[in-house]
Amino acid sequence: MPLWYSRPTRFIDVAWTLSTDPNAASTNVKRGTTSGGPYTLLINVQNPNNAYRDFQVNPGQTYFYVTSEVDNSGSESPNSAEISATVEFP
Repeated sequence: MPLWYSRPTRFIDVAWTLSTDPNAASTNVKRGTTSGGPYTLLINVQNPNNAYRDFQVNPGQTYFYVTSEVDNSGSESPNSAEISATVEFP
């Protein structure tokens, strides 16, 4: 599930490619402040949504994001590849 982000100023937009698995129900969006984790769950986004705007960010701070897929039975996939974004000063 590839991730990408937009150029951040006061927030970070995180987006991902939806799974083609018909049992996929939602996506967990997780964030950390250190590459490789640990990550904290920010939100569980129900399909077919594939983006999240993170407003809980501070200028100059780098954040690391991963996602994981949750299926209809509640099973969670391994984390996606990590992306990072640094919030710019306004």
